Amino acid sequence: MLRTLLALLLLSSFSRAELIRVYAAADLQYALKEIASMYEKQHPEDKVEIIFGSSGKGYAQIRQGAPYHIFFSADVEYVDRLYKEGYIITKPKPYAIGRLVVWVRKDSGLDPSSFPQVLFDPRVKKIAIANWEHAPYGRAAKEVLENYGVFEKVRGKLVLGENVSQTASFVYSGAADVGFIPLSLALSSELQKVGKYWLVPEDKHKRIEQAYGITKAGEGNKAVFRFYEFVSSPQARKVFIKYGFVLPGETK
Repeated sequence: MLRTLLALLLLSSFSRAELIRVYAAADLQYALKEIASMYEKQHPEDKVEIIFGSSGKGYAQIRQGAPYHIFFSADVEYVDRLYKEGYIITKPKPYAIGRLVVWVRKDSGLDPSSFPQVLFDPRVKKIAIANWEHAPYGRAAKEVLENYGVFEKVRGKLVLGENVSQTASFVYSGAADVGFIPLSLALSSELQKVGKYWLVPEDKHKRIEQAYGITKAGEGNKAVFRFYEFVSSPQARKVFIKYGFVLPGETK
């Protein structure tokens, strides 16, 4: 009887899923969910739990002791700082050069490619942009407006999203008329059905270098390292590329 009980306890310990806690930039909402699903099919013993938000918020939470195992940032500088401060144990590993788009609903009648004139269309009452204080894509969008010399002219129309996912939802729902969002969200099937975009020239904002790393909380966790390595595998890279997350030398 005791032997049977011990065998059952041993079996249950093996069947219990190893949890991998991830904090990821909101632009990864579709790509990383797909990659995590692929990973879990190959490693049913592991479970990937993802929290999406702004990179700045993730940086602050990890410094405050949040028990995330891996941090995916839309700005390599956040990962680099955490690495230098000892909160991340692996050197920043790039996963993409981010691209910014101007996005509108198809039924709005607006043409995003007529930027920046589209911002002054009488139908445009609200322009959605991620909060540039902690969202890298928000900073890039602000730079674009400044480089085109229209930031102060449209400032009164700006609606700030907590992160790029919320920013996209503002335009998707009709709460805003135009939005600055990552290409990765614009390429999702959900947004492609109802919207259209214009790709902002890369020279109109600082390069959006995106990277990830394993935190101190993930040290010694084999499942965490398995997922970390899987993210750079050829099959995971195909998913990244599908959503516009391209590294130098890769083509979509």
